[in-house]
Amino acid sequence: MSEQTSALKKRNEQYNKYVETVTPKTSIAKALWHSFWIGGVTCMIGQGIGDIVALIAPSMPKDMISNITSMILVTLAILFTGLGFYDVIARQGGAGSFLPITGFANAMASASMEFKTEGLIFGTSVKLFSVVGPVVVNGIVWSTLAGLINLLILGMY
Repeated sequence: MSEQTSALKKRNEQYNKYVETVTPKTSIAKALWHSFWIGGVTCMIGQGIGDIVALIAPSMPKDMISNITSMILVTLAILFTGLGFYDVIARQGGAGSFLPITGFANAMASASMEFKTEGLIFGTSVKLFSVVGPVVVNGIVWSTLAGLINLLILGMY
């Protein structure tokens, strides 16, 4: 080995030791627990909102109650993102905070806020849709595929 390769290898080993010392140690069980309870609380809040809407308007169809509940949860997530609360929740909750619809709302609001200095069109709108675009495309592709598989398996019934 040449002297340069040896020095490079030594530098990489020192860097890897440094990374190990500064990388926070996380417990998988603890992370799973936090994800579970944050996601569960989010779902309980959604259920509570839906129940309140159903009490206020008992003749409203269930699908409309679901839509209103989703809109309220998205609005709350955007509000929490703007006020800086969502980041605190996400640090603790991990996947439990970004897998529900609230995580999608947070991603959109964060992108919007981050690039607002670039203007309404080239900043906020473009970055907002850079988050939404892949989700919509994947949603269309995979739901179409699931529909075709369902059609092939169950037939035209």
